[in-house]
Amino acid sequence: MCGIVAYIGGQDATPIVVDGLKKLEYRGYDSAGIAILDDGKIEIRRAAGKVALLETLIEKNPVQGTTGIGHTRWATHGAPSELNAHPHLGMAGRIVIVHNGIVENYLSLKEELVSEGVVFKSETDTETIAHLIEIFYNETNDLTAAVQKALKMIKGAHGLVVMSTVEPEKLIAARLGNAGGVALGIGENEMFIASDIPAIMGHTRKIVFLESGQFAIVRRDGFSIHDLEGNPVKSEIQNIPWDPIFAEKGKYRHFMQKEIHEQVRSLSDTLSGRVDFQDYRIILPGLNLNKEKAQKIKKIFITACGTAAYAGMVGKYLIEHIARIPVEVMVASEFRYCDPILEDGTVVLAISQSGETADTLAAMEEARKKGATLWSIVNAIGSQAIRIADGCISMQVGPEIGVASTKAFTAPILDLYMIAVYLADLRGTIDRDRRLELVKDLLTVPSLVEKALENDRAVKQIANRYKDIKGALYIGRGVNMPIAYEGALKLKEISYIHAEGYPAGEMKHGPIALVDKDLPVVVIATQDPWYDKVISQIEQAKARSGKVLAVATEGDELIPTIADEIFWIPKTPWLLSPAVTIIPLQLFAYHIAAFRGLDIDQPRNLAKSVTVE
Repeated sequence: MCGIVAYIGGQDATPIVVDGLKKLEYRGYDSAGIAILDDGKIEIRRAAGKVALLETLIEKNPVQGTTGIGHTRWATHGAPSELNAHPHLGMAGRIVIVHNGIVENYLSLKEELVSEGVVFKSETDTETIAHLIEIFYNETNDLTAAVQKALKMIKGAHGLVVMSTVEPEKLIAARLGNAGGVALGIGENEMFIASDIPAIMGHTRKIVFLESGQFAIVRRDGFSIHDLEGNPVKSEIQNIPWDPIFAEKGKYRHFMQKEIHEQVRSLSDTLSGRVDFQDYRIILPGLNLNKEKAQKIKKIFITACGTAAYAGMVGKYLIEHIARIPVEVMVASEFRYCDPILEDGTVVLAISQSGETADTLAAMEEARKKGATLWSIVNAIGSQAIRIADGCISMQVGPEIGVASTKAFTAPILDLYMIAVYLADLRGTIDRDRRLELVKDLLTVPSLVEKALENDRAVKQIANRYKDIKGALYIGRGVNMPIAYEGALKLKEISYIHAEGYPAGEMKHGPIALVDKDLPVVVIATQDPWYDKVISQIEQAKARSGKVLAVATEGDELIPTIADEIFWIPKTPWLLSPAVTIIPLQLFAYHIAAFRGLDIDQPRNLAKSVTVE
């Protein structure tokens, strides 16, 4: 969602901030802007649309200075426009801010400010914060005190950076709640601030993350972190290992295409350090488990949003089948509103690519209040979902730039499989021979994904034939039922084609009414325990003139006689098949969107990191 970048140091801030905004384009946005301190004045450049438009504006009207802030905005209050784009100024033009989040008491604050003579120039809630800080500065003559007072007045979850002409030697960054991360980057006599570390990775690997309820005073020669009362807070400097080369498309046309093909490596990395190859055991020290703790687990709730929730649905099958622990999957946006029963022995496992998803963090907070043990599976190192959990697993897939998640979907499937085997081993649910079989199967997945990717050209040819469809129905059974949901979601996200995922057995309970020659039915029909049942669903679709596109196991002789198109995958252990069956469906969605000439990496209305409810 919204992105923040800031710089203070000895270099020209403009190219650093603009380049950082470009690194955050994957978050999804509809306008962009920068503010630079230039010879004692605040110069602002803003544009509705992509960062490229902002760059063009800056080329025509340059601005230079050694301190600056920038922002990519995803509209909440007010339509995408130059006036609503960040940064936003106070009335006197001395204080300027960029902001992520929603000011929940915006209307009452605005009414009060207007009654005091404040004139608003935008429709945004953010502008209220700039005016509040300015008013409090007039009272205190102290920027830090003014920011503290403003932070205490606004409701909701926020991340923001403040710059001013009154105290030009510093920036103030703050985080309240879970409106996305705020990270400080430490350089040589220069400092960086960003809402996500890819924005500043090219400049420093030394990062400090703000926690909720903290603000930082940032100068070019260092920083200090405080709570909202102004008390100093100790901070931990983390060295981030990611390499900026990951953020380059290389030979690929789009980041999504690159990330689909990266899954061989990302899944290998997911397994790295977690398998004992001598005894074929799973090692997950991040969960802080032992036999005694494992035995006390009575139930697991998996909570997540979107793609991550579908991975969680696969995880339910894996954990229940292997570890024999009851699992319930609950969409994070509903978790805290349904008053879940979290008894002693309950684990709440949150899955999030960014680790900053507001709904998922809110679900974790609810679980914490009710006394559950918190686990998380997260890709973003140092994110909130890692920091507040009792135990965590890092996906180890590297940055994922494309908004439509791919490698951050398959990695959690393997993580959940490893959790299942690990729990089963600790609880004595499986014996050594079964554990050996399960772990050996796990180690085959990267090579199986590689074989599935070798069929990319064939998938592209099928996509070309179906690029003009108006809709599609995806069906699957058992452990591959969630893959029907995820496959449909991918098509919706990037091609804007209406698609729905269903349990295959539900066809006759409604969706079959839609089946005709114009509605393709995508069926996951691999050779697994549900194969015969799925074949009957294919027959039902064909009897109604439906076009069937089947994901099938190589060597299957029946499928070619009843399906119109086939996405072949290699023979795969059925428990792990979702990590492979999704590959052709990711490719299918990608190629259809490419044929339709759409913005694949930044689909409309979507954001990579959803930091508001």
